Amino acid sequence: MNEKKDIIKNYKLKIKNLKNHNKHYHEKDNPKITDAEYDTLKKEILDFQKKYNYLSDLNLTKNLVGSAPIKKFKKIKHLSPMLSLSNSFNIDDMKDFNKKVSNFLNHTEKNITLLAEPKIDGISATLIYEKGTLVKGLSRGDGLYGEDILENLKTIKNIPKKIISKDIPDLLEVRCEVYISKSDFINLKDTFANPRNAAGGSLRQKDPKVTSKIPLKYFAYGFGLVKPMIFKTQDEFLKKISKWDFIINPLSKIVKNINDVEKQHSKIDKLRSSLDYDIDGLVFKINDLKLQKRLGNTSNSPRWATAYKFSAEKAVTTIKDIIIQVGRTGAITPVAKVEPITVGGVVVSNATLHNEDEIKRKDIRIGDTIKIQRAGDVIPQVVLVDISKRNRNSKKFSFPIKCLCGAETKKEVSKSTKKEDAVRRCTKGYDCKFIAKEKLKHIVSKEAFNIDGLGKKVIDQFWDLKLIKEPSDIFNLKYDKILKLEGWGELSINNLKKAIKKSQIISLEKFIYSIGIRHIGQENAKILASFFSSIKEFTKLFDLKSRKKILINLADLDGIGNTQIQSIESFFSNETNIKILKNLINKLNIKDYSAKINNGKFSNKKLMFTGGFKNMSRSEAKSIAENNGGKVLGSISKKLDFLVVGDSKPTKRKIEQAKELNIKIILEKEWNKILNS
Repeated sequence: MNEKKDIIKNYKLKIKNLKNHNKHYHEKDNPKITDAEYDTLKKEILDFQKKYNYLSDLNLTKNLVGSAPIKKFKKIKHLSPMLSLSNSFNIDDMKDFNKKVSNFLNHTEKNITLLAEPKIDGISATLIYEKGTLVKGLSRGDGLYGEDILENLKTIKNIPKKIISKDIPDLLEVRCEVYISKSDFINLKDTFANPRNAAGGSLRQKDPKVTSKIPLKYFAYGFGLVKPMIFKTQDEFLKKISKWDFIINPLSKIVKNINDVEKQHSKIDKLRSSLDYDIDGLVFKINDLKLQKRLGNTSNSPRWATAYKFSAEKAVTTIKDIIIQVGRTGAITPVAKVEPITVGGVVVSNATLHNEDEIKRKDIRIGDTIKIQRAGDVIPQVVLVDISKRNRNSKKFSFPIKCLCGAETKKEVSKSTKKEDAVRRCTKGYDCKFIAKEKLKHIVSKEAFNIDGLGKKVIDQFWDLKLIKEPSDIFNLKYDKILKLEGWGELSINNLKKAIKKSQIISLEKFIYSIGIRHIGQENAKILASFFSSIKEFTKLFDLKSRKKILINLADLDGIGNTQIQSIESFFSNETNIKILKNLINKLNIKDYSAKINNGKFSNKKLMFTGGFKNMSRSEAKSIAENNGGKVLGSISKKLDFLVVGDSKPTKRKIEQAKELNIKIILEKEWNKILNS
């Protein structure tokens, strides 16, 4: 019973931190956690996505890029989105970044030239120039819309109000990071918590005269929209704007291989304490702008850049207890309850122990003295155990083989790798009350149904009161009972009703993501939505006979591999899952998938690819087709307009099927001609 109370207490604390994080960080400029902690929150999502085999660098969802523009400033749309960066925490992450870039570009060379520049710990802003005149200045906001802070930005010395040059583009969007130096902050420390807060608070002053009294500085680091494009490399861009009197960071440097990456990272890390401004890592960008354009972006981040963060801060503490948590995918996760310790300005009371194998490998026990670090996880991780301080009577931790619900757990074996998963899982799905509750929290999240007023804390409350037991219950809430609860009034209930009603209309891709199939994140959900097109087609997965045929066709989809197919098969083999989905679907208006329409060479055409290409990866070929108005399908059917066949090992079966259906076949040579025409 005490164990359950500890779990609930820990969960409530975690929920509170997550709920208030963006608001405190971006709107109030008074974060309750450090920037490093903010990065760990983002990294948790990234690690989750990586673990579940996402095709591309999946980074930050919209709410993690920033926060909604605050009401006291006019909202303006960015000319091009201010996306967040993916994070790298070690050299292996950087090697992985380099590998992904090379694979996407089908690059035969070992190394691709990068530009390395310090990642300033400040406030992002964008400056828009028309024919050399500064006309707009925006905060990052949520990445799509920012606050109009032009007058405040104009108070910053050295920001050019007018660019005098013969070769200035007609339209130029310059991205910069606004900061306050460490030396200037000494005079402000009684008013603000840290330099970043001071910079953010100053830029959000309603009166520019107040802002002008604060010693704000900036570094220009990148660009958004440029018309006409006159730059060929990132390095050339920086050198050019420097001549136009923009301030750029003098520590920016070209690196040509992975060894240079690590050398530069180590060099700047050593310089870090001597700099008069805060940095938390280096940003590495593909230098060639043509390659940047080819790589493009995921929905949340550019494929051509990553932030290589500095090492995590560490601290020594002791383990008071080890508890077990159950995630929405059934993962059994051990968590160490530790003596509270301050790490990088944040009081830490929990540390993740990852899984059963990790506990065995490090021989982690209750009572141990441990070194922890905050990096990569929402809660810190154990770096090492000081065995010399271990009590003689300490006992090895016995990892439970049963879930908290009482069901047996197991370690799954991958069909593709034949390797056993390190994580032990409960396989009961919705039949496990702990999994069911976590799935509910996922469904109401911003990336899924996005129901304001029905956050994780409220789900906990409604669950305990038996007001919600499965997703469809959300749409049958007994509001008369809720009205009697502390903290709930007519206004809050009406707002909740509106939010729930609004959520009943949902896109197919969001619905697929929301139901919580293991290994199916936002990007994979979009791929599946494109394949099925409608909820009617999607629900064919409910039928065993239809499901077998569908799973065969899913194997042809780029981004859907054996791991994802195995998860889909497992999910829909559970009758409880199907029953719950049917109940949920009956309450919803699920919109057919509608791809973003781009005009181009393949407008309103459906394409499929087979075989490898000499000058590009299949992922890039697919991206090109979609950016030119085409829709990429995963299987051969009469709906298909073109089958594009690469020279390297195309599937004969697909070619034969295309011929039988009189589908036009485009060979690689012809494909290249079309692209160059």
